[in-house]
Amino acid sequence: MKTSDFPIFTVKNEPSDSEVTSHKLMIKSGMIRKVSSGQYNWLPLGYRVLEKIKNIIREELNSIGCREILMPIVQPSELWRESGRWDKYGPELLRFKDRHDREFCFGPTFEEVVTDLIRQDLSSYKQLPINVFQISTKFRDEIRPRFGVMRAREFIMKDAYSFHTDSKSLDDTYNKYKNAYNEIFKRLMLDFTMVDADSGNIGGSESHEFHVIADTGEDEILLDESLNGMNTEIAIKKFNETDVKKIIEKTGMKLKKGIEVGHIFKLGKKYSEAMNVRVSDKDSKLKTVHMGCYGIGVSRIVAAAIEQNYDEKGIVWTDSISPFKVVLIDIDSQKNEDIKNYSEKIYSNLISKNIDVIYDDRDLNLGKKLTDWELIGVPNMLIVGNKETEKEKLTYKNRATDEKEEVPLNFLDDKRFKN
Repeated sequence: MKTSDFPIFTVKNEPSDSEVTSHKLMIKSGMIRKVSSGQYNWLPLGYRVLEKIKNIIREELNSIGCREILMPIVQPSELWRESGRWDKYGPELLRFKDRHDREFCFGPTFEEVVTDLIRQDLSSYKQLPINVFQISTKFRDEIRPRFGVMRAREFIMKDAYSFHTDSKSLDDTYNKYKNAYNEIFKRLMLDFTMVDADSGNIGGSESHEFHVIADTGEDEILLDESLNGMNTEIAIKKFNETDVKKIIEKTGMKLKKGIEVGHIFKLGKKYSEAMNVRVSDKDSKLKTVHMGCYGIGVSRIVAAAIEQNYDEKGIVWTDSISPFKVVLIDIDSQKNEDIKNYSEKIYSNLISKNIDVIYDDRDLNLGKKLTDWELIGVPNMLIVGNKETEKEKLTYKNRATDEKEEVPLNFLDDKRFKN
């Protein structure tokens, strides 16, 4: 890919409404642009990062037998009344009426819709367990959206759901999701932990949160030396103590800030009972199914990753979710045909090796190009100018370490460039 057909929208000025580093850098690097409070357009650069995250999630969920679906964001009130949540959910549920005066809402979560979907074709225990997921836009009418995409009104989320004949099957699948989530966050190369959590509006008998550790996190979590622990709400209930400092003194745990990027729940029969989802067991008796649900905040992960990986120049992406693995930067190729031809040769070589590369062929000086790519945060830079062209070599710069070195052409076979 070349910048001549991939627009780069970096800006110098700090956004006036940015409260955290990730919001500031996502605007400056040209990943997002604000539409209204808590709503953002995703530009090509930001969208590539989203897609990298989505693909990792898809691969890990597919590996445990979870299949992708897509459900509508606009949901009828009848389903929410059936579950009992229409009047309980609160003002975060954005409700409206259509031209026929029928009530709907924009989905912040999809338990009702997926339960209705599965019950339409479910009759026998032999069909279970069933695991499905979607990656789609959600809407929660936050009273005060803030921190850019970290706490937005409109956001992208992966939500998965499982259906079971009994609690043992649910337990087994719940553990599979736990393991899959651990693999997902390891592959995203984030510093994270899993903690015991409260089920909140979703409900259910047991839940766990996955947090990216960051000083800008909104959630307080208590962790032991092995990074096992719980959020403070659970700790208060467990130790029957409202003073978190006293809990810390009692347990020796440390208080950390976390950004919640995943939450999994054992729903049990909360929705299936309310919505009458039953199957015939092997004795032809009707049994209510057990359910689980499993969420990951895809757009929030982008911000959380930046909060862990940046310096004074900009973002420092991890290899797995960087918009590109390599940026090829030429110097004065518009004025020098030899540099242009040599750069094109390197670019073709990278493409032939299936390396995720963008070639910056803009008519700009080296300083401007380097400033842009240090802000954007692509981990590997290859520079081609007159000196490199004459010697048939390359200058390599590592974004994380800022180290620069002259390298031969076979450096392109280095494992750091592999996808």
